Amino acid sequence: MTIAPPESLSALPSGLPPVERQARIPAGFRAGGATAGIKASGRPDLAIIATLTDQAGRPIPASAAAVFTPNAFAAAPVRLSKAHLAATGGRVAAIISTSGSANAATGSAGDADQAQIGEDVAAALGFADRPESVLHLSTGVIGTRLPLDRVAAGVAALVPSLAPTDEGLEAAAVALRTTDSRTKTATTTITVTQPEGLAVRSIRVTGIAKGVGMIHPRMATMLAVLLTDASVEPGVLQSLLRPAAARTWDQLSVDGDTSTNDTVFLLASGAGGGVGIAAGSADARSLGAAIEAVARDLARQQAADGEGATTLITCQVSGAADDADARAVARSVISSSLVKAAAHGRDPNWGRIAGAAGNARLTDAAVLEAAGLSAGDARERAGQAAVVDPDRLRIAIAGHLVFDGSRGGPISFDREAARAAMDGPELLLRLDLGLGDGTGEAFGCDLTEAYVVENSEYTT
Repeated sequence: MTIAPPESLSALPSGLPPVERQARIPAGFRAGGATAGIKASGRPDLAIIATLTDQAGRPIPASAAAVFTPNAFAAAPVRLSKAHLAATGGRVAAIISTSGSANAATGSAGDADQAQIGEDVAAALGFADRPESVLHLSTGVIGTRLPLDRVAAGVAALVPSLAPTDEGLEAAAVALRTTDSRTKTATTTITVTQPEGLAVRSIRVTGIAKGVGMIHPRMATMLAVLLTDASVEPGVLQSLLRPAAARTWDQLSVDGDTSTNDTVFLLASGAGGGVGIAAGSADARSLGAAIEAVARDLARQQAADGEGATTLITCQVSGAADDADARAVARSVISSSLVKAAAHGRDPNWGRIAGAAGNARLTDAAVLEAAGLSAGDARERAGQAAVVDPDRLRIAIAGHLVFDGSRGGPISFDREAARAAMDGPELLLRLDLGLGDGTGEAFGCDLTEAYVVENSEYTT
């Protein structure tokens, strides 16, 4: 057999707008972070993002959309935020994040604690009569109560210093973190056109996120806040966020565990000016692409910073029967412990990749529908095996073609060159199924000894 050229399967283009890894606060928001003493380490653990105020000094509501964990042990902040979004019709004025205690599995006392925090935030921001305008994030150890006195004092001290600046948003991003080794931020800017086609304006979309462990699809374990100065109704905003999450965070896995606190919030201030962005319009499609670009980059940052990880694993699949199958195969590959261990050892073991691809099953109906299938097709196909034909499958590891079913299977390749190519910050695994036009990708990381050490003593 001849040795296959390294360029046999190249990376798929994203088709999304470019992103810079900076915190660039959109118009209409103010933010900040502080140390309230929730974490024993003394690191920042309290963040608030709020809208700007009107002439009377009351915060101007923003449109809001959200995606939450489906975990049966959903934490108090998740349940309260769902209730607040329902009560306000998706019009909110603030987000409060506490880090160090998940406030999950804490019973009615934990629910009361979370509600009290919301009341403290609302009062400090000048709308004590509307605590339902506050959304909640919390992260940390499950089963522990939040220290209400410390949180209240932290809120009172932080609110006056909230600023409509990049530095304020960066401080909030830092305060989100738990075991993250790096702060995660992403920003993109797009232009939208008024309906008459005469006026063009810039719209900013910015995101901050945390989460590097207890991460697996079905809203992978993490917290994220996305902000935009676009003018969008809550329903339209939700219709843009959910598909973006399905193609990004629902394609992210570090360790196979889905958390109790997973939450993504997307707020739109409308401060960018112009008329509202209508559902189904070209501007809505542009904004949706910007939201997905930010979400994708944050998901990649989270995978790269997975607990103990040394390598970001990106699996891209082409040639699937449709996009749903492609995403299922990519997700199965990056979720495989054997693939993750081989990536850590720089072992070009294509058999593990082939095995994972052959085990791929489609996700649940809600995610399939969010990603683009009709409700009926989503229900019918949920949990089904993805279509994979070994006689058509091709696999490339770090640019080296290693398997081609149409040529009999295994391909002679330079194993040492492949090992060397695997030794970098990102490992690209490329599969082509040879069955259609479907494409998809997923993000994960290698499995290391450091992950086991960190999680064997997480609470001690």
